Amino acid sequence: MTIDLPENLIALERSAWEEIQAGTLTVDTAAAVQAAVSEYAVAAGIGRYEAEMALKKAVRHPEPAKG
Repeated sequence: MTIDLPENLIALERSAWEEIQAGTLTVDTAAAVQAAVSEYAVAAGIGRYEAEMALKKAVRHPEPAKG
């Protein structure tokens, strides 16, 4: 099953991932991502864990562009 993640959720995770890599992740950033993931999961009717793993994979291990 492919999960269609909204761009705003991907942007939040990208910001958090950049902060993690820089060693500057804040509680506020992490909480914002978690809240957005939880909200998305409820709206999409999927588990929060499933949504979070799909999001992390999309941001941290994106598939190469085809073409």
